[in-house]
Amino acid sequence: MRLHELYPFPEEYKERKRIGRGSGSGWGKTSAKGHKGQNSRSGGGVRPGFEGGQMPLARRLPKRGFKNRFREEYVAINIGRLVDAFEDKAEISVADIYERGLAKQGAPIKVLGVGELSKAVTVEAHRFSASAADKIQKAGGTAKAIEG
Repeated sequence: MRLHELYPFPEEYKERKRIGRGSGSGWGKTSAKGHKGQNSRSGGGVRPGFEGGQMPLARRLPKRGFKNRFREEYVAINIGRLVDAFEDKAEISVADIYERGLAKQGAPIKVLGVGELSKAVTVEAHRFSASAADKIQKAGGTAKAIEG
């Protein structure tokens, strides 16, 4: 006996209602849809959001806001976090950042200037904040901005 065999018992399953399978089933003839009318027909019924001719909710509410579909979302990573993740490295590439799981594969990366940098490090990313680039250069490293 296994856990999934304990409960519910097969005799306690609710059986599916088999509609339109003859008068002996109790759901024959009109198939529980009554006589005539829109919902008795095949393909009958109204589309989602239809309120019987009343002005639908989607049209009663005002339009709000704007969504820029072309905006590019950058994954923000602080210098302090990079230093902690790559203590032994002198060069940090975008591939290394993806590999460590600091950003999802292919996501554009922006390095921010929160945290301290004590040694010279070459950092590769898509963008740098002014303070991050300044800290990297003051420590003797280089901030390489890449395209794409």
